[in-house]
Formats: sequence, structure tokens, C-alpha cells
Amino acid sequence: MVPMTILVDDKPKCVVRPNDLKHLQRFLRTGKPWLLADAPEGKLAHREADEAERAVWENARGLHGIAGGEDEDFFGTPLA
Repeated sequence: MVPMTILVDDKPKCVVRPNDLKHLQRFLRTGKPWLLADAPEGKLAHREADEAERAVWENARGLHGIAGGEDEDFFGTPLA
């Protein structure tokens, strides 16, 4: 999949690249406590990352690679 932006109450929270829709749904379910830490009653949504969000994701993935991490092991990065 392409990098996806996770939104909390329509505000970007993080950019992730799940393997497939099932992986994305699992992240939304298991990551809910972290995603909603600042807004416990917030609404989660997702969309394809825009150009600026994708640039943040690419930069974080590059840093992960410099540290010796494998591309397939890099999942995402917070935006806020």
C-alpha cells in the first residue's frame, strides 16, 4: 500500500505504510490508545498521504535505513 495518513478528528496524527487493508485495520485497532491519547472520544479516519506528509514519511524511512533498518520493517512516523 501507499503511505496513509491517520486522522484524529480530521487532524493528521501520523503517516504509516501498511502491507494491506487488514494490516491498516489492525493498526487502527491496536494503536487506538496511542492515537486517541489526546482525544479519548475522537474519531479515527485515514486517507492517502499528501505530498508534504509523504515527504515526512520518506525522511523518517531514510533515517531508519541509515541506522541499518530494513525497508520492510519501517511502518510509520508521527506527524504531531
